[in-house]
Amino acid sequence: MAVLFWMSQRNLPPRSVLKYYLYKSTKAVEFYRPVMYLFFLAQGLDFTQIAILEAIYNLTTLAGEIPTGYIGDRVGRRNSLLIGTVIISATLVGIGLSNSFLPLAVLYICWSMGYNFRSGSEDAWLYDTLTDDLSEDQFAHVRGRGESVSLAIGAGAAIVGGYLGSIDLSYPWFVAAAMTTLGVLILLTIDEPETYEQADTSDLSLRQTVSIVKQVLSRRDIRAFVLYYYVLYASVTYLVFVFLQPIFESVVLDLGVSETQVESLLGWFYAAYSLFGAGLSYYTGAIRARLGLQTWFLVLPFGVGGALVGLYFFPVLALPAFLLIRGLSDVTRSLAGQYINDRIETMGRATVLSAMAMVSGLAVVPFQLGSGVISDVVTPSFALAVGGVVLIVISIGILLWEPPVKQER
Repeated sequence: MAVLFWMSQRNLPPRSVLKYYLYKSTKAVEFYRPVMYLFFLAQGLDFTQIAILEAIYNLTTLAGEIPTGYIGDRVGRRNSLLIGTVIISATLVGIGLSNSFLPLAVLYICWSMGYNFRSGSEDAWLYDTLTDDLSEDQFAHVRGRGESVSLAIGAGAAIVGGYLGSIDLSYPWFVAAAMTTLGVLILLTIDEPETYEQADTSDLSLRQTVSIVKQVLSRRDIRAFVLYYYVLYASVTYLVFVFLQPIFESVVLDLGVSETQVESLLGWFYAAYSLFGAGLSYYTGAIRARLGLQTWFLVLPFGVGGALVGLYFFPVLALPAFLLIRGLSDVTRSLAGQYINDRIETMGRATVLSAMAMVSGLAVVPFQLGSGVISDVVTPSFALAVGGVVLIVISIGILLWEPPVKQER
């Protein structure tokens, strides 16, 4: 293959892939992620209100994914990424300035729309760019390396964000906004893939796009996988990111750590969290080659579900469990992207990928609201344990109904 030959001769990826790695490095979520929910709690929000914010985000995803994916197919992947990145940068500033539930609710709508514009277009741009060089089978490998770059840089950002949060919980949001803005400058230098330009999507109507999405979701080799990963697994593991911080705080305080050290420790934990994910993501291609998609997705929900149940009974296990689930997250997302991209066409690709995010966004809403109420009534760790049981039981049901991952081509 052309790209692999090029890399073997020069020991560097092609320029388009290097720019993709640079763009991924500007995804500045780790600056605010270590203190994100502590910030919301400090503004007077309770767990139910935080769950409502997350539900608003995902309902906006539901409403916006297909329209923004359609725009990405019509105006180009790069332009869609630019729009989304600008919206996200402005929203991060707004969140840092907010101090109550209502403005945060409005900003969460904007935040979700920004990611709507990026969600399908990013993977569509990468897959079509690799297709230009006849190396689309390297998607999981390249995407995994991109996630590795993002997470490795995020490790340092998490440490900085933790210390900034110990000074003022709003500071990490402002730094993240500045970092995200650098992504705009990088996106201005990239080109649209030839595969996309040759597809001539100028006459693609919204009705045709919706028809393409329906056809894809009804296919036997995709429908069970959508339920298995995008609906069930993604929804349950999303809860881990919501409740990590309060559970971490509870665990370290029980271990005798001072309250004044919690934010900075969270920064270091997120750094370890990111580095572990970066290490696994770097070997996404090797994992796919050694284990195969079928084995990976067969074992995954049972390992994660068992870890979530275990941390309720043994709270100290929460820290290694979170590291494990975080490390698996990006690898799994890349492998899922490879599986879906291999089974769809360039025409409407961004919309189909956005539809997957839309399905996931809809499915996670009842999980979010239910877990928020359970957390307020019992504890966040109990809510995660319930999620683990649900993950295991429904995974068994899907496997008995229809194998979610078909043999790779």
